[in-house]
Amino acid sequence: LSRGLGDVYKRQISMRSVLIIGLGRFGKHLAAKFAELGNDVMVVDNNEDNIRAVMHSTCSAKIADCTKEEALRSLGVGNFDICFVCIGSNFQASLEITSQLKELGAKKVVSKASTAIHAKFLARNGADEVVYPERDRAEKLAVQYSVSNIFDFIELSDDTGIYEIPIISSWSGHSIIQLNIRNKYNLNILAIKKGDELITIPTAEYVFDKDDHAIVLGRQRDVEKILKNIG
Repeated sequence: LSRGLGDVYKRQISMRSVLIIGLGRFGKHLAAKFAELGNDVMVVDNNEDNIRAVMHSTCSAKIADCTKEEALRSLGVGNFDICFVCIGSNFQASLEITSQLKELGAKKVVSKASTAIHAKFLARNGADEVVYPERDRAEKLAVQYSVSNIFDFIELSDDTGIYEIPIISSWSGHSIIQLNIRNKYNLNILAIKKGDELITIPTAEYVFDKDDHAIVLGRQRDVEKILKNIG
């Protein structure tokens, strides 16, 4: 998540125990962020250099070949709240590890897919959730850059998302309640971005400045209507 939208979601959360298998680029970023958010993280990879690269940010690490059942069993996978399989380049290994995790009693398994067919097989092999970061990033960029003035975007469903947009010039000097934004524009204001400052869940009395950005929840077609009035 980018800084603006990410801060909207920050809240007090209980620490979770997380197992991350595979330390490619996705796995490394995932481990670092989970650790930053205060979770108990264990990472596993069969490459010592990959382990060394994340040791500064994770709680524990182990070098192991997780395609072998005894290696997975030794981790006590049933004790983790979430197990992530972040092996996108080795199709067979990804499927085997996902399947074995479920057989060994993992509570929740989230597996990374590199292709559409990979995603289908992971789901059939027991993954509780399949993530497809390359595709998701591409789709996000397509939305962000196909419509002018979208600074950031998080997809929630096929037609709904969270958008960071500049305000309409006519909003400047008026409050949220005066503009009746929710009823008139079908949008919910989640936060206001003023330069480097982020005002989360602004009150109805908040008065817009001309340089404000609004972080809104709504349907894409309603956001596009707003953007046509900017300029």
